Amino acid sequence: MLKFQGANILSVNQFDRESIEYLFNIASKMEPYAHRQKRTRVLDGAILGNLFFEPSTRTRVSFGTAFNLLGGHVRETVGISNSALAKGESLYDTARVLSSYSDVIAMRHPEAGSVAEFAEGSRVPVINGGDGANEHPTQALLDLFTISKEQSAHGKSIDGMHIAMVGDLKYGRTVHSLSKLLRLYKDIKFTFISPNALAMPDSVISAVEDAGHKVEIKDQLEGNLDADIVYQTRVQEERFESEEEANKYRGRFRLNQAIYTQHCKSNTVIMHPLPRDSRSAANELDNDMNQNPNLAIFRQADNGVLMRMALFACTLGVENVVEQYDDKVVWFSNKSQG
Repeated sequence: MLKFQGANILSVNQFDRESIEYLFNIASKMEPYAHRQKRTRVLDGAILGNLFFEPSTRTRVSFGTAFNLLGGHVRETVGISNSALAKGESLYDTARVLSSYSDVIAMRHPEAGSVAEFAEGSRVPVINGGDGANEHPTQALLDLFTISKEQSAHGKSIDGMHIAMVGDLKYGRTVHSLSKLLRLYKDIKFTFISPNALAMPDSVISAVEDAGHKVEIKDQLEGNLDADIVYQTRVQEERFESEEEANKYRGRFRLNQAIYTQHCKSNTVIMHPLPRDSRSAANELDNDMNQNPNLAIFRQADNGVLMRMALFACTLGVENVVEQYDDKVVWFSNKSQG
């Protein structure tokens, strides 16, 4: 099992099933804190350096929220133009300096391999919040945690399930990382649905097949959505050379309630890493799905806080003493958990 304390979390390749199950158990224990039923000061005095050199809303805020909920403090840098990197400073030098101000660092950067390069200079653990089109390990972990919970709610497990991944599978780092984690399970059927030009990379397909799983490659939704999980992604326009090129594929795979009723099973769970592109030209996941109880995208986002709380607790070695620092919530919250 991965030795979490003091470790950098850079890639899904670091994890085995034992490590994942351990994280899932810790993440589940974080629910009372995320739901504001109680609070903990286990990381009182600790500082998170939240370094996001590429646009982000959910990932950046959920990292900060997770650390705050454990009692820690957050310091943020947003955008390369607002940092010394714009003046030519190396990632190594940035890491040496900023890690002296922090106890753990969460980082996103537009270039593949950049977070690992930064970690080489860091004096504290670094967690990868996404490095270009390469990986997004914490998203993959929260996605897998969501799949586990959703499958369990239907009396099923991850082993033996059928997952359909839809959309931009070439540049979508979330589906790359999730596919690699799912290799650790048994007898999974993968259906990869995308335009031919945005197909899942051969390296990911080979890795899944080499692990003994079944793979189907499709270029249309119709007849291919009878899965336990449908995981949809947006066109990653920031990875294209021009918006015009991205527009060729925008809106090609729209999912609405009519399509769901016609082509999905009655309990097919719909996931999406967010943000979903709701512009009329794309509308990849229609608002008429919002009342469908099998739409799990907001439960998925909620699980991101739990998973990142678990990663912080494990990386800083406090996962087994969180409850020793419990305190009452002294303000009223009617925060909905729906």
